Amino acid sequence: MTTEEEIQRIESKVLQSIIIKPLIGYKIFILVCVFFVSLGLFFWIKQITLGLGVTGLNTPVFWGVYIVNFVFFIGISHAGTLISSILRITDTQWRTPFTRMAEAITVFSLPFGVGSVVIDLGRPDRLLHTLNFPHLTSPIIWDVLSISTYLITSCLYFYLALVPDIALCRDILKTVSPFKQKVYKTLSLGWQGTPKDWKTLNKILTGMSIFLFALVISVHTNVSFVFGMTLKPGWHTAVIGPYFVLGAIYSGVATVIVVMAILRRVYSLEEIVREEHFQKIGKFLLTLCCFWFFFTVVEVLTTFYGGEAAHMIVFKAKFFEEYAFIFWLMFVLNFIIPFAVLSNFFSLIKLRTIQNMVIVSIIIDIGMWLERYSIIVPSGARPYLPWQTGHYLPTLTEWSITLMLLFGFFLLLGVFIKFFPIITLWELKESVHTSNPNKSEKN
Repeated sequence: MTTEEEIQRIESKVLQSIIIKPLIGYKIFILVCVFFVSLGLFFWIKQITLGLGVTGLNTPVFWGVYIVNFVFFIGISHAGTLISSILRITDTQWRTPFTRMAEAITVFSLPFGVGSVVIDLGRPDRLLHTLNFPHLTSPIIWDVLSISTYLITSCLYFYLALVPDIALCRDILKTVSPFKQKVYKTLSLGWQGTPKDWKTLNKILTGMSIFLFALVISVHTNVSFVFGMTLKPGWHTAVIGPYFVLGAIYSGVATVIVVMAILRRVYSLEEIVREEHFQKIGKFLLTLCCFWFFFTVVEVLTTFYGGEAAHMIVFKAKFFEEYAFIFWLMFVLNFIIPFAVLSNFFSLIKLRTIQNMVIVSIIIDIGMWLERYSIIVPSGARPYLPWQTGHYLPTLTEWSITLMLLFGFFLLLGVFIKFFPIITLWELKESVHTSNPNKSEKN
């Protein structure tokens, strides 16, 4: 098979998600997403009408599930920046099949992270106070500035990397609906694939990759500053910045594995997204798992060794009292299970299979959500001020809105895969040419 024939075969495989009519499974998936989004909207309208009294938030627990969702969605957005931009700089080849969906996860998760804060305000119009009355000494304003910059830059980076593939869809997908054809023609920006086009695109993407590398570190560090710059027990610690950044990348990479494994199975992309790709990203996930364990031990040891009374109250609440189950479950989900599977700890059994990596990645995402909960809620329930010990139990309203955010994210991903290639074809073609530079026209 010649190089050109191989490229055409890859194109037809990847573009089938756009060409084929939606199957019954896809339609059910979209309907389920729409149902939960509608249910969440109903409860959000109810919350706006009746106030935050319909939630479990109280004195002194002012931050609960909504802020947990905020940190979680901002966290998984880091997957695209890491896999696409940072690994682009280092020219890591195994990233190619994961790049497009990693970027999509970034762009589609960020609005739900921001939306979680808006929901937590009770009255959405209060968001305007950050514009009308900004206070640059407040970490909240730092968050607004950094996340806004991150969202705009990520969307631009995502779109520019899509342009060559949109132009490809414009040129070869003549059987799709007129609406899709118009979308491709408009969004391709007149791309012709000339050497000048490619040179300009590569310069822009390389420059933005370097900028995003710094931005991704600052964004989640600023998210951590919302907690770490206060004097609340359990929050005021120097390690919280890198701990948040690492946790964000950890959950983001796990999300990419889950999404790509599902798409690989549904659209029969086994020849393109191969076992070796999952093995390499699985080893990367194992590395992140070990670093997460290190930071967790450092955080716990520092608090215990310091023995400050207020911090030890939170420490005991998480280790031995009402939050102990959540904390220890989080530890098992984030380290014990992932390490055992990803490291092939039981060497007689091959545990690091694609199926097991998907299961482990889902477990990690659940564990990282619980980690954010165990950071935010116990410190709120054990404040410095002379209040009684606080208690917090999320209500049906909070869980419904959380599901709305989650399924809204799924819905955007589901719509995206029916309009645009789910793998970056132009990078894939580059790798084919690189691996077969002198391939003859015939076998």
